Amino acid sequence: MEIIAELNYLRIAPRKVRLAAGLIRGKRVGEAERELQFLIKRSSDPLLKLLKSAVANATHNFNLQKDNLYISKITVDGGSPLKRTRPRAFGRAFPIKKRTSHITLILGEIKGSRAGKRQKPEKTGPVERAKEIEIREGDGGKKRFGKTPLVEKLAPTRKPANVIRRVFQRKVV
Repeated sequence: MEIIAELNYLRIAPRKVRLAAGLIRGKRVGEAERELQFLIKRSSDPLLKLLKSAVANATHNFNLQKDNLYISKITVDGGSPLKRTRPRAFGRAFPIKKRTSHITLILGEIKGSRAGKRQKPEKTGPVERAKEIEIREGDGGKKRFGKTPLVEKLAPTRKPANVIRRVFQRKVV
């Protein structure tokens, strides 16, 4: 079951709200509340208020427990901007757009065996994406397969100290 809560025409630019929204995406409700309480961003207060409203809707209207809820989706879209003008040189007027945001928060319910587990977003960094490579050991040529991060695989090797190398075009060091 999905619980939807919306906040329209928030007077903060969408790109600033997306920074705070990205921190709580995919987290449980308790963790997300803690993150937003201690976040030093102006957009964290309206997001926290929206999250509490969504949780109140879920507990009152659908009799769901707060512990079984997580943020399945949060989107921040741009609203209609407020158009203002600023005086400039030679009697000209410069337009200013004061941007607004529309936030949509969707809560999901953790069901069955997944209720005890914590849901984490899938990580795709080079350290997390480990490749299985063949490692040959010196004793008897036995083969062993293990996971080695790409960072270790691509680490540069050190050169011996006694090698003469050319630094400048004419000088050898």
